[in-house]
Amino acid sequence: MSFDNRSIFEEEHTVFRDNFRRFCEEEVKPHQEKWIEQGIVDREIWEKAGESGFLAPAVDEEYGGLSLDDFRYSQIMIEELARIGENGFALSLHNDVIAPYISAYGSEEQKQRWLPGICSGETILAIAMTEPDTGSDLQAIKSRLEDNGDHYILNGSKTYISNGIISDLVIVAAKAPEGVTLVAVPRGAEGFNRGRNLKKMGMKSQDTAELFFENVVVPKTDVLGQPGQGFIYLMQKLAQERLVTAVGAIGGSVFAFNETLNYVKERTAFGKPIGKFQNTRFRMAELKTEITIGQTFVDSLVIKLNAGTITPDEASMAKWWCTDLLNRVVDQGVQFHGGAGYMMEYPIARAYVDARITPIFAGTNEIMKEIIGRSLGL
Repeated sequence: MSFDNRSIFEEEHTVFRDNFRRFCEEEVKPHQEKWIEQGIVDREIWEKAGESGFLAPAVDEEYGGLSLDDFRYSQIMIEELARIGENGFALSLHNDVIAPYISAYGSEEQKQRWLPGICSGETILAIAMTEPDTGSDLQAIKSRLEDNGDHYILNGSKTYISNGIISDLVIVAAKAPEGVTLVAVPRGAEGFNRGRNLKKMGMKSQDTAELFFENVVVPKTDVLGQPGQGFIYLMQKLAQERLVTAVGAIGGSVFAFNETLNYVKERTAFGKPIGKFQNTRFRMAELKTEITIGQTFVDSLVIKLNAGTITPDEASMAKWWCTDLLNRVVDQGVQFHGGAGYMMEYPIARAYVDARITPIFAGTNEIMKEIIGRSLGL
């Protein structure tokens, strides 16, 4: 299966894909094993991505971006990283989940201060919402902002934060007297400490950490948007975040399918390739059909996102169905690989453990079904 030659893309997208595919082959693929072993990607890859125009391309040119406010460019980058099985370089988290908060809700002064570094790779982003006792229920967060006139005092802790170690600027959700508020905390702020790089089942090169805030002084000039509006801001951007997850899940499904297809063509049993057995042919036919259906649905939502017409329930449908599909594809891929599928030297084994988080992050799939069910008036 291939990402190429789909009707939603135009010539300029094809050129962009070719350039980013070359970047992945030359700058990402050679370092994947090293990044997995060290548990974090090198900062240099962020700087190289920035030099090549691959960081926050939707940001206006005056702030260092390319003014490419077209999610298809982000979709291409997510797909091309999936094509080489790269799940640690959190490009889409930086580009499509966090940077849009600053572009949409940041003041002119904040944009001038933060966006150039975000586009160059000097300022790597993280967002801190999840807490030890609070996951999908953001209204229940316990981190607090105490109002001290021209600044807040931030206290609390966060966990499972992607880019938690490498990030230079963290958008933190905490409760101020006005309600949930988003504030930006830079690397080196007094009282801001990072815990260990958490050991995860999969996505081992994607640093994930605990963050601790003890009497951190947050100038009110570092509040993103208006105090008390943080929950609304988070809800407004969740549809794009969930579509990012769906795009990645379809990309991962294509990767796992192709790895499995190549294997069943080469691996023999009882004198013939195992792909020649009817069970294998039928199951691979089913998976290709489901991936094609998922790809078509996701592509339609990308067009809706660009037009501003995507709905929360559509994004939720894509997120849960595509991540569920990914986990079925990798599971079947391991089964068809047999004992080899259990060995981490085979890409399908890594894809299997990497995929397991996808029904959990960006809102659990159970929450997605709640959103869809409520949209039905149930």
